[in-house]
Amino acid sequence: MSDSGSDEQPVIRDKRRLNPQTGELRTPEEVAAAEEAATAAAERAGSASTLPGQESDGGAAEIPDVAPAGAAEGADGTQDPLAEAQAQAGDLQDQLARAKADLYNLDQRFNQFVKRSRAEAQAEKGRGVESVVEALVPVLDDIDAARAHGGLEGPLAAVAEKLESTLTTRFEVERYGAAGEEFDPNVHEALMHSASEEVESETVSQVLQPGYRVGERVVRPARVAVTGPQ
Repeated sequence: MSDSGSDEQPVIRDKRRLNPQTGELRTPEEVAAAEEAATAAAERAGSASTLPGQESDGGAAEIPDVAPAGAAEGADGTQDPLAEAQAQAGDLQDQLARAKADLYNLDQRFNQFVKRSRAEAQAEKGRGVESVVEALVPVLDDIDAARAHGGLEGPLAAVAEKLESTLTTRFEVERYGAAGEEFDPNVHEALMHSASEEVESETVSQVLQPGYRVGERVVRPARVAVTGPQ
């Protein structure tokens, strides 16, 4: 028997000549009506027995297309290419973020190093200038004393002026101290002190030796005589 024959519904034919209910001989019309009723009943029974998703004419059953659980993995258990690519992209983004953070930290450390190096170089330069000026202070005192006594003339005067000008313009060396200014212990050194009714605060009355400073740093304080109120 073929496979197609097993799927067909059986055809029921009622050939009985006697009516099973009355026992009387049936007419041809009654026989035909009984066969039609039996065939209809068989068709209804076959339709009721058809499963959902199967065709009533005996065709192959249709199975709903439902993706099984774990569809991200292939049939052989391997990772789905799209999911694997997305995971790799996430890892690369994390690595890029960490690399950017490392680069930012490195840049900040480099900037701090440059600033610190410049500050240290500037401070070292200032200390070098201060050391030179401190060594030249006695020479500057001699020049000042010679000028005060009228002994600074001729070529020596020109050399002295050039030295003082170079220290002032190139190295910011400032000579300070004058009579009448208020006494400041941060920049003055009092060698003499007296009292007077003519002053209201501690005042420099005489400069014994001028002071020198480079910028805000005092190389030598001005040595002065101070007069205070009585």
